[in-house]
Amino acid sequence: MSTDDRSSRRSIVLAITGASGALYAVRTMAALLERGCHVEVIVSEYGRRLLRDELGDMAAVDKLVDYLVSKYGSDVRNGSTTLHSNKDLGAKIASGSQGCEGMVVVPCSMKTLAGIAHGLSRNLVERAADVMLKERRSLVIVPRETPMSLPQLKNMVLCAEAGAMVMPAMPAFYQMPQTLDDLADFMAGKILSALGFEHQLYPAWKG
Repeated sequence: MSTDDRSSRRSIVLAITGASGALYAVRTMAALLERGCHVEVIVSEYGRRLLRDELGDMAAVDKLVDYLVSKYGSDVRNGSTTLHSNKDLGAKIASGSQGCEGMVVVPCSMKTLAGIAHGLSRNLVERAADVMLKERRSLVIVPRETPMSLPQLKNMVLCAEAGAMVMPAMPAFYQMPQTLDDLADFMAGKILSALGFEHQLYPAWKG
C-alpha cells in the first residue's frame, strides 16, 4: 500500500494487554479493518500470551491478520496494519505529531490502567495513551476485571477525569445474544461508536 493510500485512511491505535477478553480485541480490530482503517497495533507481552491462551496459536501476533480473515472474512483486508513493539518508545505513535485520531485499549489490564491513570509512559501502550490525553483525542479504555479494588476504581476515575472514556467489558443482553461472538460484537460496536464510526454490529435499542 502506498503512503498516499494510507494517509487517506482513518488511523486508530489498538492496544491489547493482558486482561482476559481477547475476543473483544480481535472483533474490534476486525471491525476497524473492515471499515478501511489503518490500525496501529501494540500488543503487550502478556497480551501476546492472552491471544494464544484464549484463541489458540492461530491468533499469534505474527498471524493475527490471517486469523481475522479466517474468522470474519475477506473484508478485513479493506484496512491495513502496523505492528509496534511495546518497548519502542521511539515509534511515531509516541508523538503528538502523529495523525492517529483515537486509541482503544482492549482489553485493558489493571497494570496498564494504573500506568495510564498516573501518566507513567513506561512502554508504548502507556505513552500512546498519554499522547491521546494530552492532544485531546479519543481514548477508550476497556478494563476487564472483577471484583475491583478501591485503587482500581480510583484509577478509572483518574482516567475519566483526564478525558478518557472508560468502557468496562460489560456486554448487554437485550439483543438476545446466542453466541460468544454476539457478545464480542456488542462490545466492538460500543467501541466503534465511541470512536465515531457507524456500524450494525448489534441492533439499536428501540424502547
